[in-house]
Amino acid sequence: MAPTDDGPTTFTLPPTLKFDDAASLTPHITPLTHPSAPQTLTSLSLTGTTLGVPAATALSDHLRTLTSLRTANLSDIFTGRLLNEIPPALDALLSALLSLPNLHTVDLSDNAFGLSTQAPLVKFLERHTPLRHLILNNNGLGPKAGVLVGDALTRLAEAKEKAKGLALASVGAAAADGVRRGDESAGAAAGEEAARNLDLEAVAPPLETIVCGRNRLENGSMGAWSVAVAAHARGLTEVRMVQNGIRQEGIQMLLRQGLSKAGKLERLDLQDNTFTRSGAKALSEVVVGWARLRDLGVGDCLLSARGAVLLGEALAQGKNDRLEVLRLQYNDIDARGISAIVKACEAKALPRLRRVEVNGNKFAEEDPAVEKLREILEGRRDAAVAEGVSAGAEAGEGRAIEDEEWGLDELDDLEEEDSDEEEGAAGEESEAESESEEEEEEKKEERDLKQADEAEKENVALQKDKEVDDLADQLGKTGI
Repeated sequence: MAPTDDGPTTFTLPPTLKFDDAASLTPHITPLTHPSAPQTLTSLSLTGTTLGVPAATALSDHLRTLTSLRTANLSDIFTGRLLNEIPPALDALLSALLSLPNLHTVDLSDNAFGLSTQAPLVKFLERHTPLRHLILNNNGLGPKAGVLVGDALTRLAEAKEKAKGLALASVGAAAADGVRRGDESAGAAAGEEAARNLDLEAVAPPLETIVCGRNRLENGSMGAWSVAVAAHARGLTEVRMVQNGIRQEGIQMLLRQGLSKAGKLERLDLQDNTFTRSGAKALSEVVVGWARLRDLGVGDCLLSARGAVLLGEALAQGKNDRLEVLRLQYNDIDARGISAIVKACEAKALPRLRRVEVNGNKFAEEDPAVEKLREILEGRRDAAVAEGVSAGAEAGEGRAIEDEEWGLDELDDLEEEDSDEEEGAAGEESEAESESEEEEEEKKEERDLKQADEAEKENVALQKDKEVDDLADQLGKTGI
């Protein structure tokens, strides 16, 4: 797309094309040579192309000039490239982006990064202080490279604070300059004026979004990631770390030592990791600290029957009254877990809850608790339609909510509830029955964890994630 002088524009390389050298690239980058490009181009997309080292180097010379660039989509740009081509090509591109003061969103999904290719990525992440939204999905990092990326994000937090400190020091320098000239009042006035004009968030904005899913981060990198999340906690609003092979010990660490400090969190997606009751207990402890939470995804996490009850009881405390979506599919949840959510709704602790996903659990679709939850959610949808309320109305988006964004999901893959679980749910359990149930849950967790271990040993192919692609598109429209 050729830039114009009348507003933001996007530059896109044609997807599926292979660029081996500068000559193959030149016919396609004419818009980057337009005199207005540095001022008008705000969005860059290279997704789906494949770049060799000479082509990436030639492109980087043009990228350095795009001082108004805000978003860069570099997903899936090395398909078919040799392993030794990726580091120098990636370094050329990221070194150029590192010099751009307004670049706040970077998507590097669907590129195979690992120990042999992580160095350019780490160098960029630890230094790019304008970064607000990071999307690293489906990169095959593994726990070792995951530690390096986590550590780099911690250093980024330090770099952001240092940049703010330097900006504040410049304010003092303005005042000191007036004093050196023998005019203390002028110095004070200059300092006050500089302080009024200083916007620290513009100097180094907070990191708001972290997407790092399908990367085999596992327990081994959770120490580094917990520290990184805590370092950026004051600004984080969205964290997505799905399908990373994180077990209950790592989940507890991430929740208690990292995410618990993210008081502004609005969306958390940890689906397809392993919680068990211990992870669910940690979640129930920290979820009450997320007053702004709107979307919680913990589906396919072996949350357990008791874990779902703990979560429901935590939500019933009324500390999460902005919660809209709750994703709990395939978690061994029985009717008691559904009842706990119903009680939270009836206690008016979840007044905005509109969507609950619970397919793949262990209860009957006709269970009274399920029917009651369906009734509550459908009633809220009808009331919203009658009042003309739309999704995102609070944010001014005015987008009508689709039917699938309301109510229960389709319950077409439910498991039968075990007879002993049904008996336990029928009334008040004795202490002996409770202990017996916990022992049974522990045995089942052991079996499930063994199956999870076997699944993790299998090779996992890189997969596209449409939901993450949609997020990248949405963030690409974010203004400063």
